[in-house]
Amino acid sequence: MELKDRFRGYLPVVLDLETGGVDPYNHAIIEIAIVFLDWRDDMLYPSKHHRWAVLPHPDTCIEDSSLDLIGIDPFDPARGAELEETCLRDCFRTIRKKLKATSCTRAYLVGHNAYFDHNFIRAAAQRNNVGQNPFHLFTVIDTASLAAVNFGHSVLSVACTRAGIEFDDKKAHSALYDATVTAQLFCMIVNDCELNPDWINLNTAD
Repeated sequence: MELKDRFRGYLPVVLDLETGGVDPYNHAIIEIAIVFLDWRDDMLYPSKHHRWAVLPHPDTCIEDSSLDLIGIDPFDPARGAELEETCLRDCFRTIRKKLKATSCTRAYLVGHNAYFDHNFIRAAAQRNNVGQNPFHLFTVIDTASLAAVNFGHSVLSVACTRAGIEFDDKKAHSALYDATVTAQLFCMIVNDCELNPDWINLNTAD
């Protein structure tokens, strides 16, 4: 079985954002991180990651409470931040290359509270007139929901602890760190899932 077979031709891509608030149309994206996943010996593993420091778009705003939470100065020159459009285009291009390499058609956005990230990505793409969004239009895989079912808690730090995944609160609210532990959590849940091989054959037949 290959990765494209396990997810019916779709590529799961773990994504996390750090933002200046909760409104996808008015609050800034400050960081983007993605983690790719590899399929080996019928098991899913975190693989290569990519991170972008984003210069807040001038048409967006940032809540002080959000900056206090994530601990980032979005205008610090040391971040090496680039324009939101530049980061988004590079992110999409990177994912499309992975789609081609894995013979997948589109990507599933995998995230902790995935609709939050999905809405921000779609709003940013619209704001910057960036096309060829590699993510499925509406289907996401939400690890918060999966964690609530599997571990009885939807908070990422608690779910990871219950799953036996080390979680460092001091590193939390970094897009790359959160994406990394989310990828570990997702892989554990997928690998523990008993999948009927006949279902894969049916997917292939479709």
